[in-house]
Amino acid sequence: MKYIRESFKHLFGGAATRPQPDEITPAAQRVHFYKKQQKVTKEEMIAIHAAHEGQPKRWRTRRWITLLVVNLLFVVSFYFDIQLLEGAMTASRFIGFHMADLNSALHVMLAFKELVLNLVIGTVTIFILWLLLGGRTFCSWACPYHLLSEWAEMIHLWLVRKKIIKNHTFDRRARTLLYVIFASLSIVTGYTVFETISPTGIVSRALIYGPGIALIWIAFLLLVEVFYSRRAWCRYACPIGITYGAVGAISPLRVKFNAKDCHHEGDCRKACLVPHVLDLTIKGRAQDVDMDLSADCTRCGMCIDICPTDSLKFEFKGLGKHL
Repeated sequence: MKYIRESFKHLFGGAATRPQPDEITPAAQRVHFYKKQQKVTKEEMIAIHAAHEGQPKRWRTRRWITLLVVNLLFVVSFYFDIQLLEGAMTASRFIGFHMADLNSALHVMLAFKELVLNLVIGTVTIFILWLLLGGRTFCSWACPYHLLSEWAEMIHLWLVRKKIIKNHTFDRRARTLLYVIFASLSIVTGYTVFETISPTGIVSRALIYGPGIALIWIAFLLLVEVFYSRRAWCRYACPIGITYGAVGAISPLRVKFNAKDCHHEGDCRKACLVPHVLDLTIKGRAQDVDMDLSADCTRCGMCIDICPTDSLKFEFKGLGKHL
């Protein structure tokens, strides 16, 4: 229950919990005590980074390939009319089997206030799929806007490093407020209002059916993310992250942190889209030697790729060493 409480706290914009001394397990206390006595020198840290530098970003490569394959399947199916993966990311059929994006399905139900059999089938199918795959994994492994935003983030970080621009942050609770507003609008208006501005649906439909005027909105979001605020839509606005994060709170697929070998250099937090989920990697913050990142984690694997001590790994609960 502690993991689920912390996950929902993160999803709704709360800060990571800083543990009290009596909340830290004896095993973790021994690790923290040992590290206080055996501090890593600057020279050792440089050597560790040098040894890791140039290592391939395996999880990023796998994720980008998956993102492209999933979204291109829609395009290929439409172009050749082969009925493999029909529709778009928000609602589709895979070899005739209905699938519905969970957030879109929720808004359809709120707007029309009725349950249609195909919608129920599609929702349940996708719920089980993303329950197994980690909830917000949808964001980083399937959402087509995520890939565009990731490339925009690279430009943004380069501009920040060159001191051409400064990054600006917002209150993460804004996403919760927008979640409530869009859900309320669906109930009151009877329309799925969020879908008209959802970058996920707009980019997916543009890829499959061709560009439309809605891409002006996408261009605006990307400009904001390049020149003003790093990953602003995904971090502070997109309600889809909350819906899938709620599924991820009970998912067996998680990223696990082991505090034993971590040098707490903070590279993982710098690379992360949602760095608050990695606050437990700060020296002295881990309540136990092994801990799971909260469900607001998108399971993108960036932290695993960049960690020089292999202190972060994917874990599927119940399979353990079999993976």
